[in-house]
Amino acid sequence: MFFHKKEPIHAVNVSDANPRFAQLLLEQFGGATGELTAALQYWVQSFHVENAGIKDMLQDIAIEEFSHLEMVGKLIEAHTKNTDQTEAYKSTLFAIRGIGPHFLDSQGSAWTANYLNEGGDVVRDLRANIAAEAGARQTYEELIKLATDDGTKKTLVHLLTREISHTQMFMKALDSLGKLTDPLFGNIQPDETVALYYNLSTNGSQDERGPWNSEPTFKYIADPLKQHS
Repeated sequence: MFFHKKEPIHAVNVSDANPRFAQLLLEQFGGATGELTAALQYWVQSFHVENAGIKDMLQDIAIEEFSHLEMVGKLIEAHTKNTDQTEAYKSTLFAIRGIGPHFLDSQGSAWTANYLNEGGDVVRDLRANIAAEAGARQTYEELIKLATDDGTKKTLVHLLTREISHTQMFMKALDSLGKLTDPLFGNIQPDETVALYYNLSTNGSQDERGPWNSEPTFKYIADPLKQHS
């Protein structure tokens, strides 16, 4: 059972309506990195999880993401309300679709379940969620740079902040499983090439080296063609 409290989790105040900015905000309502995507992704993932604590975490975050969807929707509503006679309004998607949020991204493409990234394995899903939160944070970063209304900026900063919080939660959950830095999960053991790093690019003088291609984790194959000739 869901219970909706009409007061949002964070105040949404807009003093300077900007329908062109509202079209950009659609990215976080009906876009690939948006709040609907996150809410549904985490919710359906929770049904795949046997660990009671991680299941509960995923459902809690999913419900919070629904509240974020409401906040973004309120922002879009406020930025398009009483602006239908302006040139800025006429040059946006809202001129055709009407005021308020729609399940479209900023370019007018409809939301699709293809945006959801879930696969029935808790480790795989948690890692996908970290990437999803990174994508959402990047979008919020750009929206904050473009926002001209202080109230809008405060709301967007709150939403960005919670993306960071959720990332930390997912990382802690992975760590509790011993899989935060372990790339191996599942039941199939890799073959003997798992530790090989193939040097398949060169800048003509000196190859770049780092922990991603060095001992003790990796054996560096400097000349793969020679190695396999």
